[in-house]
Amino acid sequence: MMNSNNQYKLTDKDFQQINKRSLFAYQLGWNYERMQNSGYLYTILPQLRKIYGDGTPELKEIMKMHSQFFNTSNFFNTVVTGIDLAIEEKQGLKGKQTVNGLKVGLMGAFASIGDSIFASLIPTIFGALAAAMAKEGNPIGLLIWIAANIAICVFRWKQLRFAYEKGTTLVTEMRDKLNALTDAATVLGVFMVGALVATMINVKFSWVPKIGAVSMDIQDNLNMIIPKLLPALIVGFVYWLLGKKNMTSTKAIIIVLVVCIVLGGLGILSKA
Repeated sequence: MMNSNNQYKLTDKDFQQINKRSLFAYQLGWNYERMQNSGYLYTILPQLRKIYGDGTPELKEIMKMHSQFFNTSNFFNTVVTGIDLAIEEKQGLKGKQTVNGLKVGLMGAFASIGDSIFASLIPTIFGALAAAMAKEGNPIGLLIWIAANIAICVFRWKQLRFAYEKGTTLVTEMRDKLNALTDAATVLGVFMVGALVATMINVKFSWVPKIGAVSMDIQDNLNMIIPKLLPALIVGFVYWLLGKKNMTSTKAIIIVLVVCIVLGGLGILSKA
C-alpha cells in the first residue's frame, strides 16, 4: 500500500468505488450524534488506505478527523469528497486542517442547495407531472419520473471527478453561481407550491345558507375575492399545525382527514 511519502493518484476504479458507496451506502450509518460521519468515512476509506497506508498512524489520525460531525445533501456530498481527496492526495496530513475547514464550510451551503433543488424542486415538478398524467391513465408519467431519477443519479456520478479535477478552485469559482442558483430554486419552488395548491387541492364550500328568501353562495363570493382561497387556507392550516410542538406530519394528515370527513358529512365542504 502507498503512504504519504509515496504519493498515490486516484484511478477510474477508485472513482467508481466511491460513487457506488455514495449512491448505495452513504446513509446507512446515519446517527443522531454525528449524522453522516460514518457514511462519509466509509465512502472514501479504501482511498485513504491507499494514500496513507493501511494501519499507519497517519491513517488513524485522518480517520479520526473524518469521524467528526458531518451532514450535507446526499446529492452534493461527492463534491465535498472530490475536493477533499484532491487535497489529501497532494498534501497528505499537511492538508488536514484545510480539509476539515472545507467540510465544515461547505456542508451547510451544499445542504441548502441540494435539498432545495433535488429534495424539493425536482420531486415537486416531476412528481406533480407524473401524478397528473397517471391520474388520467397515461403511463408516460411513470417514465418521466423514472427518467428524472436516473438523470439525478448520473449527475451524482459525474460530479465526483469534476470536483476532484477542479479541487479548491471550485469553491471560489462557483460561490456566486451557487448562491444565485439557490435563490432561483427557492423562488421557483414557491411558484410550484402555489401552482400545486391551486390545481391539486380540489375542495370547495358546498354550504349555501339562506337569509330569508335569499341564498348566499359562499364559494361564489370567495371566487370573486380570491379564487382558490379555500385550498390556500387549508395549506396554511397544515403549516400552522406542523409548527406546533410534538406535531408530526402523520398527526397532521389524520387531523385533516377527520376534519374533512366531519365537514363533508355536514355538507359544508365537498369536492370541487
